[in-house]
Amino acid sequence: MKFAIVANPQKYSVEEPIERVLNWCARNQTSVAVASALRDSLSGIFSRFDSYVTDTERKAVQTSDYVIAVGGDGTMLHTADLTKENPVPVLGINTGKLGFMANIQPENIEDALAHLQKKQYSIDERAMLEAHISDGAVVYALNEFLFSKKDTSSMIALHAEYDGVFINNYWADGLLISTPTGSTAYNLSAGGPIVLPNTPVMLLTPINPHTLTTRPLVLPSNRELRIRCEHSGTNTLFSYDGKVHHENPGLDFIIKQSNYSVHLVQLPEQNYFETLRNKLMWGLDRRKE
Repeated sequence: MKFAIVANPQKYSVEEPIERVLNWCARNQTSVAVASALRDSLSGIFSRFDSYVTDTERKAVQTSDYVIAVGGDGTMLHTADLTKENPVPVLGINTGKLGFMANIQPENIEDALAHLQKKQYSIDERAMLEAHISDGAVVYALNEFLFSKKDTSSMIALHAEYDGVFINNYWADGLLISTPTGSTAYNLSAGGPIVLPNTPVMLLTPINPHTLTTRPLVLPSNRELRIRCEHSGTNTLFSYDGKVHHENPGLDFIIKQSNYSVHLVQLPEQNYFETLRNKLMWGLDRRKE
């Protein structure tokens, strides 16, 4: 059994969790692959353990049986991109804030790795969306695609069609196209619904629409959603999972469910509704504290 470790030491306090992973691996004869950039950043830790060093994170992932992603949900989104073509199971250790996908707390690392060793887990497969852009580019998102305004206080105008049928001309601060996984991210803050993972839908959520009766839509993800910038193309940003792709997208975007997915490790005691209760404080009554 071989683990690949993925982390961003510039953003999160990952030293102690990674050291706990490496200690467990040393005790259990489990090999570790790591990209040279991470090893060099944490040389004081990695110098005490044997590891297989690769020149890129993608190569480390490709040579491993499991990926241990240490950080927050941003690290999980980065790991999703690394594993989408090679669906290695991903275990997320949370050192960020909310941690919807990275939901193993550092104090539970040893128990979680023991579950992996004993094959005591299931796979939570999370589908991605893909956007085909009229300039020939194709990009993928585990959380969402976002059209938003740039360097202006004016709203942007977007034309939307679904399965060849006109939906609406949106005039808003932005427009989100989210996966069920991304339903608890920006979509939730924008007033969109929470959707159970693995539901084959995508969410179309306007951000501060000019017309207050313009509400979020839930659409089957097996058909094409087309978005076109209208008169505000030069003031519109297009991004995927937080990465800006186009700053002046006077282009067409065809969005649909991708064949790529991310395989998240789910331990026996974990379930989605428990995550909602823990992360969103469902059912918490502070009057009783």
